[in-house]
Amino acid sequence: MKKFNLIIGVLAIAVASCGNNVPAIAPVLTTEPVKHDSDDPAIWINKADPSKSLVIGTDKDADGALYVYDLEGRIFPEKVVRDLKRPNNVDVGYNLSVGNDTVDFAVTGERLNSMLRVFSVPNMKPIDNGGFPMFEGETAPEHRDLMGISLYQRPSDNKTFVIMGRKKGPTEGYLWQYLLEADSTVALQATLVRKFGKFSGTKEIESIAVDHELGFIYYSDENVGTRKYYADPEKGNEELALFGTEGFRDDNEGISIYDTGNGTGFILISDQQANMFRIFPREGTNGNPHQHDELGAVKVSTNESDGSEITSIPLNDTFRKGLFVAMSDDKTFQYYRPEDILDSLLKK
Repeated sequence: MKKFNLIIGVLAIAVASCGNNVPAIAPVLTTEPVKHDSDDPAIWINKADPSKSLVIGTDKDADGALYVYDLEGRIFPEKVVRDLKRPNNVDVGYNLSVGNDTVDFAVTGERLNSMLRVFSVPNMKPIDNGGFPMFEGETAPEHRDLMGISLYQRPSDNKTFVIMGRKKGPTEGYLWQYLLEADSTVALQATLVRKFGKFSGTKEIESIAVDHELGFIYYSDENVGTRKYYADPEKGNEELALFGTEGFRDDNEGISIYDTGNGTGFILISDQQANMFRIFPREGTNGNPHQHDELGAVKVSTNESDGSEITSIPLNDTFRKGLFVAMSDDKTFQYYRPEDILDSLLKK
């Protein structure tokens, strides 16, 4: 809470500075375009050499793909995963146990065939034997139309869970959570462990983000707000918070979590139609870890961004305080320095 007290004086400036006449922050660079429709990025950190980290982005189409970029926004043609049936969102995990080995990996959902797909990173090879069916038993097609996806790797035992969303669903149990692990034959399996999460029924749920360290799931109930739950299925299905319910022009969308250490940081949520990101305290406020009052907002150069990702890990001389990647609807992803986005909220 000390961090919040120190920065609150500058936040009024941040909020006031987002008027229509304030220029949008420009990205450091823009990636090469995808073929059809960019939608959501993920960042893979190369722990041996962070300067060789990758950005993986979805191309949302029936002729879809996962595109792989370097830190200069260039595509690695040999790593692009093609022939995916409308992949919407993507996330990255680390050290998944498969037999005697561990592998870094990326997950995405194929909307048109309701399949979870898993690929090793950085070589982008399938390790899922063709994929895993999601939302089995649901009869309405839109209830199996995959959209949001996120990973939770539980620190206590490193078990890996996939949280999956869809185009439409019930008012309770909208999200399904699966345990992803190898069986005795060293083949991956995805086992349903819980159904949870409220849905307003207003529009849809796409963006899902996980705070691995603090153990929370956040997701955008579009036109309503951002909902918060425990990521560990053993902690129950209580809704912990609903915030960001005011000030958004239309959809609240992409969610990114910036770690400033010791459980503090910022939650960035896309105000999609306003081309802005609204900023909330990761640690909560006023002694309540589940009270997330808006700290400020920033205009960016993305157009209608509904997917983003951020890291605070230094990567190279350009991205010394990490990297913020946001999708733009011109088939690209834009790279920003977090300090340009968060401005006076970060110590320079």
